[in-house]
Amino acid sequence: MTLTGPVEVVGTGLLGTSLALACTAAGLDVLLSDVSAEHVRTASGLGAGRAKQPGDRAQVVVVAVPPDHLGPVIASILTETAGTDTVVTDVGSVKAAPLAVVADHPEAARYVGSHPMAGSERSGPLAGHAALFEGRPWAITPHLGSDDAAVELVEELVRLTGAVPVWLTPDEHDRAVARTSHVPHLMAALVAGRLAEAPEAYLNLSGQGVRDVTRVAAGDPRLYAQIVTGNRDAVLDLLGEVREQLDAAITAIGSGDRGGLEEILTRGNVGTRAIPGKHGGPARPMASVWVTIADEPGQLATLFADAVETRISVEDIRIDHDPSRPVGLVELVVDETHADTLLEALAAKNWVAHR
Repeated sequence: MTLTGPVEVVGTGLLGTSLALACTAAGLDVLLSDVSAEHVRTASGLGAGRAKQPGDRAQVVVVAVPPDHLGPVIASILTETAGTDTVVTDVGSVKAAPLAVVADHPEAARYVGSHPMAGSERSGPLAGHAALFEGRPWAITPHLGSDDAAVELVEELVRLTGAVPVWLTPDEHDRAVARTSHVPHLMAALVAGRLAEAPEAYLNLSGQGVRDVTRVAAGDPRLYAQIVTGNRDAVLDLLGEVREQLDAAITAIGSGDRGGLEEILTRGNVGTRAIPGKHGGPARPMASVWVTIADEPGQLATLFADAVETRISVEDIRIDHDPSRPVGLVELVVDETHADTLLEALAAKNWVAHR
């Protein structure tokens, strides 16, 4: 089966609109539907497709609605398209819960769950972008009764967006995202919550570390409450492990047990090294070169140009602003073996830099 369209996108928020834009850019006819007519008009105005009309029939329907509504909407679409070969997938963050709703549906063979690991703190159709999925992992989670042709069509849709398919069962997916997304989000929210009523003098000491740890806590609380409770079993198992480690840390700190605390911190080091490196390869030791930069037009461009001259690949970039001075610190993350070379080259260009 070859993907020729039309593709219907049900739900024109960030993910739905982004997918619609990617499909439109690939030359497919895209049908848009949403409980909000305004969202459909906005997405259509962005070039994401056209509003679905009576009589329109899609080759693939992608359900991009909030987690609480996934199962009922998927079941409804399977019923509406009964007797056809229309394939139904979704982009929800949890897979076992919606599958439980549709598993006994007589048309369930045409359903294949999926989940792109992409998004942002922004929401709504105006946040959509055709390149949102480019190079990102996209889980495909067929159930035991999924039709092979339907699975292949969903894979073709995933590859069309530029995403990288990752194959998991629905239960494997939910355990995976609990560990890599849902529990980290909760931890970020707990840390960020400690800042909400902090004195301003304390907050003036905020550096890049606290920004890194709390960034995802800016996500929509209502959406993430749905996501986390929809994956409650896997999340609760991990939270139990985190609670044990937190109790161990409290005990170690309270008793002055540096060895016990170092063991916990070392385990964190091991975890950071377990995260896959570039292109899915093994993680490589990285080092940071910090460069002081004036908050003036053109300074970043000059710094990047000077870094390019070294022919050293910069793996990541972060900017930390000094709250008391009109300067910032740019963190250039490079392979550990190249850090000293980059430092020397930038110093030769009169940049104030350090490791």
